[in-house]
Amino acid sequence: MAKLLYGATMSVDGFIAGPGGDMSWLTDFVGPKPSTADLVSQVGSLLVGNRTFRGDDPNKGTDKEGPFGGAWHGPQFVLTHQPPAEPVPGVTFVTDLDSAVASAKEAAGDKYVCILGADVARQCLDAGVLDEILVVLSPVLLGDGVRLFDRRPGSARVTLEPIDPTNLWLRVRRP
Repeated sequence: MAKLLYGATMSVDGFIAGPGGDMSWLTDFVGPKPSTADLVSQVGSLLVGNRTFRGDDPNKGTDKEGPFGGAWHGPQFVLTHQPPAEPVPGVTFVTDLDSAVASAKEAAGDKYVCILGADVARQCLDAGVLDEILVVLSPVLLGDGVRLFDRRPGSARVTLEPIDPTNLWLRVRRP
């Protein structure tokens, strides 16, 4: 049975995208990471938020364009209230969370459904269907942008269990 995994690269100050959804900062940190090197092979489908789907790809126009630096090829389900008039090859547009999760899980088989997009991840967490969170930290402070999780005041506390605990020890770089 597929598990829902929210995977994101995050700045040390908690942002997964810069102001206005800017993803260009990621180009300085793209490359294989030992802890996630085989993740793509474990993903059976993607559940993507509309803003992420239509957003900024730091690799646009290169051979690394697309999810996972161009390494992902498979079914994508985009959660949106406004599906496009024209179909997009390999992409299914879904208008409600329950249908999107069910379709993505069915397509993933016994692999992960990887969630791309902070709002969809928050919705999955709030609905009680999110199974795991993988955060790849990048050594940068963005100062502003889209947070990993932007939960509403009064949201229930969520306790997380480390799967692959790591320490982060960074040096502050001087100009």
